[in-house]
Parts: sequence; structure tokens; C-alpha cells
Amino acid sequence: MLAVVITKLEGMPEGVVGFQATGEISAVDYRKTVGPALAEAARTGEVRFLLVVPSFDGMTGGAVWEDLKVGAEHLRAWRRIALVTDIEWMTHATVLFGWISPGEVKVFPLARRAEALEWVAA
Repeated sequence: MLAVVITKLEGMPEGVVGFQATGEISAVDYRKTVGPALAEAARTGEVRFLLVVPSFDGMTGGAVWEDLKVGAEHLRAWRRIALVTDIEWMTHATVLFGWISPGEVKVFPLARRAEALEWVAA
């Protein structure tokens, strides 16, 4: 198992919150990094979220719960979510179930990260 690394991406356009994640995401990791940034974005306007995932070992049940809570608490604020990954099952799952997510959802391969950023910021 990889050590979890969740890094807030710097230099994002105004209104875009971006993270890169590898390893297994736990509830503690989510509460310390992703949750507060998304809550702040929702308070200041629309949520435009860029998530880059080069490798992934899963999410603990607690992290899934935290993700669902943040999404539901700010349901009307979500505008766009861009997932950037080459992980095939994540791409397929997002395409199949993205309609459940609030706002627009689109998946981009890692090689098209710049295009994903442009799309999510538009």
C-alpha cells in the first residue's frame, strides 16, 4: 500500500480548488485537506474542483462518508468537477455514475491535465 499523499495544488485559477491524491484516503486526511478547501469554496461561491489521481489505493469508509457530507452540505454550490487520471476503473465509474454528482463532471487522462484545468475553470 502506498502512503497517502493529498496535496493542494497551487496556482489554480480563481474559483478552482485542486488536489492531487495518491494512496489510500482516510477520513482524517479528507477532513484536514479536502473538506475545508471545498467548504471554503462553497462559502465564497461556486465549487469548481480539479482532482488529479495518478495512483489510488482506495478510500476508507470514513473518507467516503466525509466526501458525501461535504457534497450534500453544499449541493447547490457545485458547478464542475474534473477528474484527471489514467486509472481505467475510475474513468469508467465516473462516466457511468457522474450523473449522480452535483454539477458537471468530466474525466481527462493525465496527459490532458491542462485541458481539464481550462474546462473546470470555464
